[in-house]
Amino acid sequence: MTDLSVRVGKTTFKNPVLVASGTFGYGEEYSELFDLNQLGGIVTKSITLNPREGNPPPRTCETPSGMLNSIGLANVGVDRFIQEKIPFLNKFNTNIIINVAGSTPEEYLRVVEKLNHAQGIDMLEINISCPNVKEGGMAFGSDPESAHRCTSSIRKVTNYPLMVKLTPNVKDIVEIAQAVEDSGADCISLINTLVGMAIDFRIKKPLLKTVTGGLSGPAIKPVALAMVWKVSQKVKIPVVGIGGITNTQDALEFLLAGASLIQVGTSNFVDPQTSVRIIEGLKDYCEKNEIKRVMEIVGKLEN
Repeated sequence: MTDLSVRVGKTTFKNPVLVASGTFGYGEEYSELFDLNQLGGIVTKSITLNPREGNPPPRTCETPSGMLNSIGLANVGVDRFIQEKIPFLNKFNTNIIINVAGSTPEEYLRVVEKLNHAQGIDMLEINISCPNVKEGGMAFGSDPESAHRCTSSIRKVTNYPLMVKLTPNVKDIVEIAQAVEDSGADCISLINTLVGMAIDFRIKKPLLKTVTGGLSGPAIKPVALAMVWKVSQKVKIPVVGIGGITNTQDALEFLLAGASLIQVGTSNFVDPQTSVRIIEGLKDYCEKNEIKRVMEIVGKLEN
């Protein structure tokens, strides 16, 4: 039997397949479609200090090999999340990772401090792609200094393992990954969405109300693979690969590039069974190739 488990710091995942933030809601929406106990982990949609309605519609649209979204971090807020959503998630035997977002450093810290008192959380994923309103709207993860400052301040107020999610919309993602590692992150997830837009030429208007949005899906997979490979060469902590993963082959490519875990995102909208199919596919691949532990594949790309 192949061992699909992955160890990240003090946290053990039963398999390397997680579902990505923003594509799986709070888990309730998918629990009727398949057994969530099969997953390596669930990453919740971003949680902020106060409830958010998000951006006005239209805020999603399909693009060639992907989709654009401009949801605007719509969520119920951390207090209601703790009261209503975490008890549901705790019913399942899988790791629960809470994605944390904010528009000021203080917001991040207050959300994390509230989550410190919740039960059944295995890890936090810190979304540093959010705009820092105190610094003119520049994302926390847009430069090494702000990424380091944001991560280190959160590290000081919680004992939860930290997975820090990086934006690809930067000059040098490796520098930012190293800054995050130095500030106490336990692992790094990448990539978040690329900036993109779509236009309806017939009415001469953008398809999103906000004009631009985040591009995800298979279209961004080559970019994500390259960034995962670059970062995994330069940091010692585990890397989590995200971006256009739709099948077992995609997952294997990310593992070979250096990812210890992977997250399935946009594909959840196309086929909710994608994650469980990948888990079975990884198991079959390892058994056919006499690989005893899935971790033997990680970072084994041959140049």
